Amino acid sequence: MSILDNVDAATNLAKNNEVQLLVFRVSNKEDSAYYAINVFKTREVVETKNHFMTQIPSSHPLLEGTVVLRGLQIPILNLPQWLNVDLTKEEVKKSNILICDFNGVIIGLRIMSAFRVIKKNWNEMHAPDSYRVGDDNVVINDTRLEDGSLCLILDYEKLLSDVVPQAMVDVNESFHNTTDLVMPDKLLKGTVLIAEDSKTAQKHLSQIFKNSNLKMKMFDNGKKLIDYIKLMSDEEVNNIPAIISDIEMPEMSGFTVVKLLKADPVTKNIPIIVNSSMTGDNNKREADELGADGFINKTKSHDIIPLIVEVMNK
Repeated sequence: MSILDNVDAATNLAKNNEVQLLVFRVSNKEDSAYYAINVFKTREVVETKNHFMTQIPSSHPLLEGTVVLRGLQIPILNLPQWLNVDLTKEEVKKSNILICDFNGVIIGLRIMSAFRVIKKNWNEMHAPDSYRVGDDNVVINDTRLEDGSLCLILDYEKLLSDVVPQAMVDVNESFHNTTDLVMPDKLLKGTVLIAEDSKTAQKHLSQIFKNSNLKMKMFDNGKKLIDYIKLMSDEEVNNIPAIISDIEMPEMSGFTVVKLLKADPVTKNIPIIVNSSMTGDNNKREADELGADGFINKTKSHDIIPLIVEVMNK
C-alpha cells in the first residue's frame, strides 16, 4: 500500500482548520532534516532507478531533466541542491521522485525517502521571523513531529518561481488586464486586505496592486488579518473593498477566515476571493459553500483585479 493511500478529504480537513502533510527527507544522513508538503499537492512517489532521465540542454542548474510517467513528460527539480544538500552518485541511485501538482503544473522533486503522512491543526504551524529574513529564505513555516523533531515546510512557490518561472503568475500581464477596467469608487479609495504566507506570492500580489495603483495591506496569515479587522470600527470595516486569502497558512487556514468573516454580520458583505494553489474542484466547492465570492488559481493572479471588480459589481 502506498504511503499516500490513506488521506482524508482536503475539504473536511479545511473545515476543522487542519492539514495533512507528507513528511520526507532529502538525505539519509543522521542529522538530516524532515521536510513536509501538503499531501493534496502530491500525486505519488516513484523510485529513481525505474525511470530514465532525459537531459535538457541550457536549462536551470536545478532542473535535472525530464522523465516520462504515464505518458506525461515531467521536469525533475533537484530539491536537495536547492537546500544545499549534496547527494553522492550512490544516494542519487537510491533516491525517489515525489510527483507533485502545483496549480495543474506537474513536476517531480528529488527526495531521498517519504517518511509518513501526519495530520496537523494550522495553529500548530509556525512561521518564525528568522525564516523571513532576506530574499533567499526557502522555509515558509515549521511544525513538530510526535518525537519533538522539527519539520520544515518549504516555500515551493519560490522554488517554482526560481526554476520554472513560466509556470508562475505573469505580474506584467496584470497591467494589460486593468487598462480598460472601470474601477468601483470604493476600490479606488479603499485598501484591500490580503492574507498570504508565501513571500513569493506576496511579492507577486504587491506588484499587481502597484501596477493598478490600488492600495493593499498584507498579512502573513489569516489570524493576523482577522485580528486586524477585530480592532477596526464598523465604519472602517464598511470601507474595506475586498479581502483576498490563501487557503494554506499557519495559525489559521483561508477556509477558516472565510467561515468567520461570513458568519459575522459586520463583515459578511465584504467580497472575499480565495487565491490558492489548491485548485481542485473540492476546494472550489468548499470555498463557495462557505460563502467566498470568488476563487482564483495562483498562477492566474494577474486576473485578480478584474475578478475583484466583477464580484464588487454583483
